[in-house]
Amino acid sequence: MDSGYDYERKSSEASGGWLREMLERELESGERVEWTGNPKARFFTPSSVGAFLFAIPWTGFAVFWTFGAAGFKLPDFSKGVDFFPLFGLPFIFVGLAMLSTPLWSYKRAKRTLYAITNKRAITLQGGRSITVKSYMPDDLFDIYRKERRDGSGDIFFNSWSGASERMNEANSLSGFLGVSGVRNVEQRLRKLSEEADKEDGGRNER
Repeated sequence: MDSGYDYERKSSEASGGWLREMLERELESGERVEWTGNPKARFFTPSSVGAFLFAIPWTGFAVFWTFGAAGFKLPDFSKGVDFFPLFGLPFIFVGLAMLSTPLWSYKRAKRTLYAITNKRAITLQGGRSITVKSYMPDDLFDIYRKERRDGSGDIFFNSWSGASERMNEANSLSGFLGVSGVRNVEQRLRKLSEEADKEDGGRNER
């Protein structure tokens, strides 16, 4: 690796180990890593906060309805089984799943690694399997950032999500979320995109 290999030191143990090994395996001949980073692990993100807040009244109502259907008392199986209150249990489970969204958001960040090479931008997300997404330079456009006071933030860009969608000029929003030094990362992505424009003789204005 050359001196441009700028690993983020605030990575989790997982991404600092096997995810980085997976990144090394992904590299093509002549490809070098110029930046890597991990999203800041937070329980409450814009997406998880919405699900969590929605889950509070949902779960509360589901519990209230279930106990109401049971007559607000413990079931008495000596008189048989009343299955009607059980219809509320799936809604309670759904509510509990939504209440746990911040936990899953935190764990997902711990298992995510972002990278920028001299050829593309890459996201790796671990779990039982590893999901690798590559964004080539000519796939990156409309890059913008949301920066927090501490210098961290989110970078969004539109990337064509498939050959068929290219033909229909459809696109999907992608990005690096919760990264440190977000301004620096944005500059690297813009540089990568601009290099593709030069190779293509300049991309037509979208």
